[in-house]
Amino acid sequence: MLNLERLRTLNAVARHGSVSAAADGLHVTTSAVSQQLAKLERETGQRLLAKNGRGVRLTDAGRLLAEHASRILSQVELAQADLEAQQGQAVGELLLGAFPTAARGLFPTSLAGLRRDHPQLRLRLEEMEQDDAVPRVVRGDIDLAVVLDWYNKPLPVPAELAKEWLLDDPVDVAVPAGHPLAGRDHVALEDFADDEWISWPKGEFCHDWLMLTLRGKGVEPRISHMAEEHHTQLALVAAGLGVAVAPRLGRGPVPEGVRVVPVRHTMCRHVYAIWRADAGRRPSIRAAVDALRSSGAAVARQDRAG
Repeated sequence: MLNLERLRTLNAVARHGSVSAAADGLHVTTSAVSQQLAKLERETGQRLLAKNGRGVRLTDAGRLLAEHASRILSQVELAQADLEAQQGQAVGELLLGAFPTAARGLFPTSLAGLRRDHPQLRLRLEEMEQDDAVPRVVRGDIDLAVVLDWYNKPLPVPAELAKEWLLDDPVDVAVPAGHPLAGRDHVALEDFADDEWISWPKGEFCHDWLMLTLRGKGVEPRISHMAEEHHTQLALVAAGLGVAVAPRLGRGPVPEGVRVVPVRHTMCRHVYAIWRADAGRRPSIRAAVDALRSSGAAVARQDRAG
């Protein structure tokens, strides 16, 4: 009889490409992964892994069993979803991922509400960039993620995922308090053609969006500094080192020495929840999406009132 957890381990190695990456995805040690695979080899009587330089590769038998494991695990997920749906209650464990400003701006209220209304539901949130979140939902490493795209740059969502809109997040431009445009009611991106910009790191979805958008306005951006976190970007703005895009979700009070100015032609980020379509019948997924939409609506009301 093949052990389900060992099949899950083999599937993780096949998906991640290495024992160490599989261990990270499963939140276990590399030693635990190696032990599970050794036991699986004894159960099957076949060699499933072979050395490949400093790493490993799946043998033909390993690839064949990994393909079966993927299908078996998908069926197990469907069975769990059906059982949970029949019970009609949000129970079990739900693994969640979110980009930083969503983790800060949406999840505290959402998680507190879920814990209050669904005491049998165990929740675990991990902050992550969406470049990591989308493939991790596809692989089954997490159950649901909150991701974003921009009004002029959609995020490709794989066909096997479902998604639901949560809110639109308006975006301002953050400038040093002494900037000539700091007192304006509105600005246009073209107004910053001669400014230095503070951006996200190269290769990130939001960095690519900023390049695309500025160039679309005829501005060749001069990127002086790059930082992952919005709070770090705003600290650099406060020091007079450039201007930056400043989404409102999770922003909180801006530092002293920074002014945020709305853009004349409104820019916004679209914020979504995504999950595997075959898990959509789980009441826990529905409960989490409803809680996140409720938090998103509260954020939008506060933004309109402010």
